[in-house]
Amino acid sequence: MLTIEGLEKDGKLHPLQEGFWEEHGLQCGYCTPGMIMASVHLLSQNASPSRAQIAEGLRGNLCRCTGYSHIIDAVNHAAKAVARG
Repeated sequence: MLTIEGLEKDGKLHPLQEGFWEEHGLQCGYCTPGMIMASVHLLSQNASPSRAQIAEGLRGNLCRCTGYSHIIDAVNHAAKAVARG
């Protein structure tokens, strides 16, 4: 089973972890692991999702700190980073 701790490789954050940092998707941290892991699944199924598809992929994860905009930006950031290689 993959956990958020297992995403890091050789001391380097996973693109989604980087995206959440770079795009200010981190708030209190309570929902962050679930958001990131749901996003890992989403990107494994769709490497270039639209904002609406990201929102749909995250709908089961509740965040009380933000309006999700930065979280969606973070997933977009990661998708672009993965596409660049």
